[in-house]
Amino acid sequence: MNTAAVVFSPRRVAAMVLRYLYLMRSSWPRVIEMIYWPTVQVILWGFISKFFATNSWWVAQAAGVLLSAVLLWDIMYRSQLGVSLMFFEEMYSRNLGHLFVSPLRVYELVAALLTMSFLRTLISFVGASLLAIPLYSFSIYDLGFPLLIFFFNLIVTGWAVGLMVASLVMRYGLGAESLAWVAIFAISPLTGIYYPVSVLPEWLQYVSNSIPSTHVFEGMRAVMIDHTFRFDLLSNALLLNAVYMAVGILLFVQAFQAARRNGLLLQIGE
Repeated sequence: MNTAAVVFSPRRVAAMVLRYLYLMRSSWPRVIEMIYWPTVQVILWGFISKFFATNSWWVAQAAGVLLSAVLLWDIMYRSQLGVSLMFFEEMYSRNLGHLFVSPLRVYELVAALLTMSFLRTLISFVGASLLAIPLYSFSIYDLGFPLLIFFFNLIVTGWAVGLMVASLVMRYGLGAESLAWVAIFAISPLTGIYYPVSVLPEWLQYVSNSIPSTHVFEGMRAVMIDHTFRFDLLSNALLLNAVYMAVGILLFVQAFQAARRNGLLLQIGE
C-alpha cells in the first residue's frame, strides 16, 4: 500500500486553504459578510438596549408593539427574498438565456417576480399573524386600515431592495448572492423597527429618514401608542418608495441589458 496516500499531509491542507482564500478574495461580498453579521447585531441590539434602559414604560403603553414590529419587519424581509430567490432559481438552472429566447420581455419578468413575491409574503404574513392570536392573544389586524397601508409600503420597499440585489448578482455573478440575505438586514438598525428614530445619533437620523420603512414603523408606533394615523409619514413613505422602485427597476433593466450585450445570460449559473 502506498503510505503517501493515507498519511496526513499539511502541504495538501495548505493547498486547499490557499484555494479557499483565493475564492474568498475573488468575491468581495463573502468578505463583507464575515464582518457584517456581528456588526449588525452589535449596532441593532446596542440601540435596543439603549432605548429600553431609559424608556421601559414605552413598551407597556402598547401591548404587542414589539410583535407588530416583528410582523411588519417580516413583510419587508419576505418580499425582498421573494424577488431575489425567484430570480436566483433561474440563475441556478442557467435558464435566463432560454427564457429570453421566448417572447418574454424583461419588464414581464419583473412583473412575475413581484407577483410571486407578493404571494409568498402574503402566505408568510397571514400564517405568522394568525399564530400570534392563540399564542399571545394579540391580533395585528386590530390596526385596521393602517395595516393595509403599512403592508403595501413595506412590500414595495422589499421589492425595490430585491431588484437591486438581483441586479448586483446579474452583474457580479452568484458570488454576490449572499447579498440577498444581508442587504435587508443592513438597514434594520437604521429603520427604527423596535425603537424610535430619535434613539439614533443625530447624523444617523438623516440616513434613517431617507429609508421608506422608517416612516412606516414610526407610523405604526403612532397608531399603537398615540392612536393617531400620521398622514405626513404616509406621504414620506410613498414618495421614497416611488424613488426606490424606480431605481430598483432601472438597475435591473440596465444589468439585464449589459448581461445580454456581453453574452452572459447563458453563462450565469452554479
